[in-house]
Amino acid sequence: MSKDKPLVIIGAGIAGLAAAATLGQAGIPVVVLEARNRIGGRIFTQRDAGCDAPIELGAEFIHGLPSEIWERIDKSRVEEVEGQSWCSFGRRLAPCDGFSQVDSILDAMDDSTPDESFMDFLERKFPNPTHDAELDAAKRRAAGYVSGFNAADPNLVSVHWLVAEMRAEERIQGHRAFRSSNGYADLIDVFRRQIAHHDIKIQTGTIVKSIVWKPGAVQVNGYSQEGPSTFMTSQVLVTLPLSLLKTSQEPGAVEFIPPLPQEKIGALEKLEMGQAMRIVLRFRDRFWDTISATDDKAATLSDMGFLFSDDESFPTWWTTMPRKLPLITGWAPFRAGERLSGLDEAAVVGQALDTLSRLLGVQNLEGRIEAAYFHDWKTDTFSRGAYSYVKVGADGAQARLAARVENTLFFAGEATETSGQNGTVHAAIASGYRAAQEIINVRRL
Repeated sequence: MSKDKPLVIIGAGIAGLAAAATLGQAGIPVVVLEARNRIGGRIFTQRDAGCDAPIELGAEFIHGLPSEIWERIDKSRVEEVEGQSWCSFGRRLAPCDGFSQVDSILDAMDDSTPDESFMDFLERKFPNPTHDAELDAAKRRAAGYVSGFNAADPNLVSVHWLVAEMRAEERIQGHRAFRSSNGYADLIDVFRRQIAHHDIKIQTGTIVKSIVWKPGAVQVNGYSQEGPSTFMTSQVLVTLPLSLLKTSQEPGAVEFIPPLPQEKIGALEKLEMGQAMRIVLRFRDRFWDTISATDDKAATLSDMGFLFSDDESFPTWWTTMPRKLPLITGWAPFRAGERLSGLDEAAVVGQALDTLSRLLGVQNLEGRIEAAYFHDWKTDTFSRGAYSYVKVGADGAQARLAARVENTLFFAGEATETSGQNGTVHAAIASGYRAAQEIINVRRL
């Protein structure tokens, strides 16, 4: 098969776009096949004309100072997330004061010992035979943090991976968070402009059904509204979400003929797709500005950045601070997201309003709301989840998933990132660059 045939990239998420831009710059013609009618994948920015603000239905925060993002985005358009953290536990609304205990628990994780799940780690390291209420609360909040931040099951998620994640965050000041003024649409536009200068074609609305391959020759079979289509190439880069790689039966999945090597299938079994749902609510005004703390009526929520609770539906909320807009976002990770998934919009909005009303002690929020936005990623045919995490005993699984097959099948996407940063936009970008460079190196042979 001629190397002059355009290379095929499956998926126009941020990993596919980053790889396409790199390959195009190297003079390699590329065709990107995207099942959706838009590019960006799990980056999904909308605009709210009611308050001229970006609405992120997928990725929102720039975590820390990753070069993959900061070297490309206009820094003058980025601002750091600010605001106070409030907690609502047991009907008491107050500034959060229990984070130090949670930090101490997380700092006790150790990857020099045999791997275990986070819940097993909690029970082994902090057994609490006297049933100390304060320690029990700290353990619950630590588990809530792990499932909330990673959209992960704390009974499955690997302590070794969590330690690697913490180290990766430290390297890039991951405790800081930022937003671009137009949301992640700003970053998509950067890659869109880069791609426009090269021999790259993006076909949206093209669903890939199968990849028939042998060393040096690939037939990609798909279809669109125009009917079936076939693409012949010498190499293909697959950037599908983890959930679609883990199955060949569900709609949106791709069948590999012959199947992927057993080593790669084994790696897929060691990784899992986290579940989460988010909802953005726009109100007539920032009604929370005048809400006072339970114990200190002088302290109001006017500078609230985050609100944490043990609610079973939307335990975490955040505002647009430092911008004071009448928007607030609810986050339903892991079990909460699974329970909400599949419900219609009215039910999800109703649950979100009930939760926020209860946490803040405010009635009749239905009369204050002007708009609501959400996207169910679990039922999304081309995503089937939020982002990946690593299960117990999976050391090396991401590297095996990322490994190319016979210099013919290449893999990218946030789940293939090996430094502990998977689940992030910058991890997806890094994986796209890595895979593109692998392809360039092979084509030079």
